[in-house]
Amino acid sequence: MTSKQRAYLKSLAMTMQPTVQIGKEALTPEVTASIAEALAARELIKVNVQQNCLEDIHQMAQTAAERTRSQVVQVIGRKIVLYREGKDEHRKIELPGAARQRR
Repeated sequence: MTSKQRAYLKSLAMTMQPTVQIGKEALTPEVTASIAEALAARELIKVNVQQNCLEDIHQMAQTAAERTRSQVVQVIGRKIVLYREGKDEHRKIELPGAARQRR
């Protein structure tokens, strides 16, 4: 992902509400599954890490991205923004500079 694409995704995420919340149990299999489901539905999601979670947020973001085959767009405060390209052509986010094939 280029810096221009990352900046575009950050701008889209600014107005989004968090889709998934991570509590004190951190990244359980259930939380990972809900992140994967949200990414399948939306491509770009925001995750809120609650105050009672004592894990390192940057490490959690990397782990969540690895487990869901997504990319970390941004970690700011207690929010994580993740992106995974979807399969539905009608719902795809058009990234700047990305050459997409049209049918």
